[in-house]
Amino acid sequence: MTDERLARFGFGFAKRSVHVARTIMLEDLTNLLVAVPEAKKQSDYLNAIIEDNCLGKKSLNTRKISAGQLVQLYTIDPEITIFRNLLYFWQRDEKGRPLLALLCAVTRDPVLRQTAQLIMDTSEGSVFTSESVEEYIGSLFLGRYSKVTLASMARNIRSTWTQTGHLSGRSIKKRVKPEATPGTVAYALLLSYLTGRRGTELFETEYVKILDCNREKAIEMAEQASVRGWIVFKRIGDVMEASFPNLLTEQEVLWLREQTETIGR
Repeated sequence: MTDERLARFGFGFAKRSVHVARTIMLEDLTNLLVAVPEAKKQSDYLNAIIEDNCLGKKSLNTRKISAGQLVQLYTIDPEITIFRNLLYFWQRDEKGRPLLALLCAVTRDPVLRQTAQLIMDTSEGSVFTSESVEEYIGSLFLGRYSKVTLASMARNIRSTWTQTGHLSGRSIKKRVKPEATPGTVAYALLLSYLTGRRGTELFETEYVKILDCNREKAIEMAEQASVRGWIVFKRIGDVMEASFPNLLTEQEVLWLREQTETIGR
């Protein structure tokens, strides 16, 4: 699916990364959603951050910057597919919130998306160093970032992957496995579905892999999500089918149908 079509669902393709200055901002996102548990418009969240200072920032400028960074990472717009469904699972799967935030942010932050592969290539128990992150980002974005910026990004990236449960430790961070949940797997499958994947291919995307659970575990979580009524998941042997009647609007279904028809021509 083209970037333009994915952008309709909220996928982001900006070159600049929030991780130049911040992490995944999990605490800020959590505090925002506590302060504004239900919102109809993005402006409801922006007003809570900027006018009401629900995040407890020291200055008006810092509030505005934080608001912009949260928009860049999550859209914080209930009318946008990826954020609306982040909220859906956030409200139903508290244990999965760090991974839910990660999944949404990965669709929008280019550096975080790229370092996902570095994380997945790091074996459990291995040390995940700042130097390796600096070198990796520098090799992917040649000449874009200074040494000082690369060092800052590496610190922020390691903090993000610690918040999501992929790393543990303070100064020395080691690779650990996060715990996938029915909500996180269901959300990962939805994101995969939006990119055009169907059937067994839904379990082969970066979104499912980033949860760091094996295929059978992911299928088990999908079945649990289906039992809870969050998604519809059917499996007969090796044949699998997932649909999302509670999660997609008529307009979004139409967009997906149009894309399928275009590919089929």
